[in-house]
Amino acid sequence: MPAPYRLPASSVDVVVEVAGGVVLVERAHEPLGWALPGGFVDYDEVVADAAVREVREETGLSVALTALLGVYSDPTRDPRKHTISTVFVGRAEGTPVGADDARTARVFSLDALPPALCFDHARILADYREFLRSGARPVRR
Repeated sequence: MPAPYRLPASSVDVVVEVAGGVVLVERAHEPLGWALPGGFVDYDEVVADAAVREVREETGLSVALTALLGVYSDPTRDPRKHTISTVFVGRAEGTPVGADDARTARVFSLDALPPALCFDHARILADYREFLRSGARPVRR
């Protein structure tokens, strides 16, 4: 019998801009560490709706999406399984509070990020810096 047909999982991540920097969440589950708010897209859910939902669930913030940064699909980006993440930029107001599967949520300056970020989020934030500087979005990630 042939092996079951496998597909990558669809996920979203959001660079949430707030006064003082960007929001990161400290993950409560493996892989542990700091990450952008985000998660898996539910069946029958639009990816932009999933992004807004995940930010609200993990930080308590209502985010207004302002840009599509890019699609990140390196099969090694998530140690749990192959995921394809649609990454948005958005704006929010208020103080983030960790909830759902986020242990904590904090605002970080782009010049003072935690030393080790989960997944490929250091790459995403580097691309975000370039996007802010030049308006260029990453071509392939």
